Amino acid sequence: MLRNALEPWHVLVLVLVVVVLFGSRKLPEAARAVGKSVRILRSEAKAMKSDGGDVQQPDAQGSAVDSAR
Repeated sequence: MLRNALEPWHVLVLVLVVVVLFGSRKLPEAARAVGKSVRILRSEAKAMKSDGGDVQQPDAQGSAVDSAR
């Protein structure tokens, strides 16, 4: 059923709709903003993975305690 769900003409129609909705002047600006957001997200995810030992865990009373102490 979904074997040929996204054919080349589907992509062409999507691109045309995006250009009509946003205009050709705003597309490069939007692409830069999305790229910057993705870079920030990746760097933050990498930082969270490398700082895995500094995660705050709740103690018995329910308040957050820094595990690095």
